[in-house]
Amino acid sequence: MGPENQSSVSEFLLLGLPIWPGQQRGFFTLFLGMYLTTVLGNLLIILLIRLNSRLHTPMYFFLSHLAFSDISLSSVTVPKMLTNMQTRQQSIPYVGCIAQMYFFMIFAGIDNFLLAVMAYDRYGAICHPLHYTTIMREGLCVLLVAGSWILSCVNALLHTLLLVRLSFCADNTISHFFCDLAALLKLSCSDTSINELVIFYEAGMLLFLPLCIILGSYVRIGIIILRVPSTKGLFKAFSTCGSHLFVVSLYYGTLVGVYFFSSSWDSKDIIASVMYMVVTPMLNPFIYSLRNRDIKQALEMCVKKVNFFK
Repeated sequence: MGPENQSSVSEFLLLGLPIWPGQQRGFFTLFLGMYLTTVLGNLLIILLIRLNSRLHTPMYFFLSHLAFSDISLSSVTVPKMLTNMQTRQQSIPYVGCIAQMYFFMIFAGIDNFLLAVMAYDRYGAICHPLHYTTIMREGLCVLLVAGSWILSCVNALLHTLLLVRLSFCADNTISHFFCDLAALLKLSCSDTSINELVIFYEAGMLLFLPLCIILGSYVRIGIIILRVPSTKGLFKAFSTCGSHLFVVSLYYGTLVGVYFFSSSWDSKDIIASVMYMVVTPMLNPFIYSLRNRDIKQALEMCVKKVNFFK
């Protein structure tokens, strides 16, 4: 397409979720409740970890950052989706769309890296219990979290810079409820081969490297458990890793299930996005609190303190 046929796009139109107009009110209430649960539940996890000195350990340090990332990931997209559902307005400014995509990629990347870091932490706790405090020292924990932030920001910035150099023509309708990178590339009337090449190699590596770390850590944990086949040891390992393993299974399992068993590519993207932006962040606080004795005790102590000052 020649330059004379191109037009600058000042805004995009988000089609939103594929639901009937009569169902808008019900879905708005549902997603609003899920979003509020996500924010309040993860804020409670962060507050308990900050206030209780017994929770000042590497595992809960990483968990607090995961909770913050979950809040941010949902807040980047869900409020805009709810606003569009309520006002029936679908437009989002070009700059706002690029910013939404950038921050979404940051927090989605941080979630991915933190799950790998937490798996490595569980590997150290179970496979090297005598040297755990030496291995997972405070400096290393800070470095791992900082590295997750830096890698996520660099990755998001790279894709954003490659995107803003593209031209967008008359078609500005995004078949999604947020500004997804893949959907924006489909709308571009420029050559997107470089963008797709970077996604294939760089983003693929940043996705599969954490997954390999998670799988490697749990394979080693499984080998250690099998070497000492005792019910007590098995229960201790499960209580230590159960919550994280459940979150990992939910995070990756839903993505695999959606992409393998859904018939439409558009529905795959939307269902997968709802799962890891709405459902998983909402369930994480319940998973870690219901299966974690330390979190339960911290919550009980907090409730007792509140009742004491009444």
